Amino acid sequence: MRKRPALMRFLACLSLALLSWTATAAELPKGILTLDGREAPPLVLKNMDGETWDISNARGHWVFVHFWATWCGPCRREMPTIQAIFPQFDPQQLEIVLINVAETEDTVFSFLAAVAPDIEPLMDNDGLAAERWQPRGLPASFFVDPEGRLRYLALGGRPWDTPAYLDFIKSLIGD
Repeated sequence: MRKRPALMRFLACLSLALLSWTATAAELPKGILTLDGREAPPLVLKNMDGETWDISNARGHWVFVHFWATWCGPCRREMPTIQAIFPQFDPQQLEIVLINVAETEDTVFSFLAAVAPDIEPLMDNDGLAAERWQPRGLPASFFVDPEGRLRYLALGGRPWDTPAYLDFIKSLIGD
């Protein structure tokens, strides 16, 4: 007889855990995948002014790492939405890092001047950073937590300036 109440408590706890997990998964906007939390690969790149950016210096806050190219149609459509959210976040809470993959500075500068003038991209001139991060296509956006671990991935273009995606990002930074 004693096993039955214990079993019922176990099943009740399991049901609550599953409901909790389902609710968390359902809160993710379309196209956002949960990652395993492994440490983010090294990332040290220069911007177009020759200044070096190192992801290891970003510990303590979330980082939105976005791989893109000007020849990529979804990247071109998505970039204005990233420009729209860029001023909404304090870089000490969420750092937005755009990584152009293997294009010239002139090409990148011309494109961004028209659609995202506030964003200073990092240049992955040789494609080695993309090779280490393995984005599996462009655009790809990784969310790295304050401890430097990969937590979420969005493959393909997203409307980052819409409520579902903004709410998701704000929930990460506790806003």
